[in-house]
Amino acid sequence: MAEVRAPQSPPRRMTVAVTSGEPAGIGPEVAIRAAWALRERVNCVLLGDAAFLAMTAQAIDPSIRLVGLSPQALRNSGLPHFADGVIAVIDCQLAAHVEAGVLDVRNARPVLHTLDLAIEGCKAGWFDAIATAPLQKSIINDAGVAFSGHTEYLAQKTATAQVVMMLAASVDYRDSSRPPCAADSGAAAPSMLRVALATTHLPLKDVAAAITPASLAAVLDILDADLRNKFGLAQARILVAGLNPHAGEGGYLGHEEIDIIAPAIASAQARGIRASGPYPADTLFQAKYLRDADCVLAMYHDQGLPVLKYASFGRGVNITLGLPLIRTSVDHGTALDLARAGLGHADCASMIEAITIAAAMAATRIRHQ
Repeated sequence: MAEVRAPQSPPRRMTVAVTSGEPAGIGPEVAIRAAWALRERVNCVLLGDAAFLAMTAQAIDPSIRLVGLSPQALRNSGLPHFADGVIAVIDCQLAAHVEAGVLDVRNARPVLHTLDLAIEGCKAGWFDAIATAPLQKSIINDAGVAFSGHTEYLAQKTATAQVVMMLAASVDYRDSSRPPCAADSGAAAPSMLRVALATTHLPLKDVAAAITPASLAAVLDILDADLRNKFGLAQARILVAGLNPHAGEGGYLGHEEIDIIAPAIASAQARGIRASGPYPADTLFQAKYLRDADCVLAMYHDQGLPVLKYASFGRGVNITLGLPLIRTSVDHGTALDLARAGLGHADCASMIEAITIAAAMAATRIRHQ
């Protein structure tokens, strides 16, 4: 007699808070487009000025359905259930009228409030993750708020001592100049290229001093832990770049590799982390090395990110590791010039990837828990 099994309910959709970013830029458009495109797969909740987002949505596509909620209603009753064809908007009202492509310092603090509410929502259990549209750092600083980026702001607001900035993108490592072989088949292509940073938004003159044995140990620990717990990689393989040209050329071009980076790698290996290096950054980003790696750790912003953005601009995702919550973002800026040109010029591919990866990371973390 055949075994009778109870039907399994489908896995619940992850709920991702999507902040709409600088209202004068392309953030509101790409957030709306991406949330609507993913409405059957991810429960996206937009955070921004409800009236402004509703007006923008109608101009994009009259069939887009948004429903506004006040932050207080959310605090009183939690996030209600909505059907797949409806996108919820948590109303964070702006202080000034929005003119596309024109920054207004009066809207800087309300925009930051969307981040604060997203953090609150993750702590309260309303959201499983956050995906952020781009902000304009200059206008936030002009408003009197010291702001160097989402990464640092989220770390401060969650009292996280150390975070790691990582960008990820799907990249095909196959060489189109040669015939395909067995190694090219299956899941090996395309692969996920992940580039993490030992330092983030620092002037180049300050980078060397910021790289210490303690800081590298913390970065490698966070990287290894989040690659396991949020990406489901049982034992992540991390390739570590050197700081100097040719990884210091045996000490002739700098001693950071010998004195700091190599000992930090050895210490990480002793803790069970599969890190190796330091490797010369100018030759590290080759398919023959990257095929067998899960992540590259670059020493500074413009050492690793130009390579990833060249390979995948408009499809990459910025991920903040080490936080008590999951946060992803687009790999581009506010693009005020595109916003000024009107709706329809912005590409929402990076936002779709950011939301998709945030939801996948949240599901993986739940399984691990």
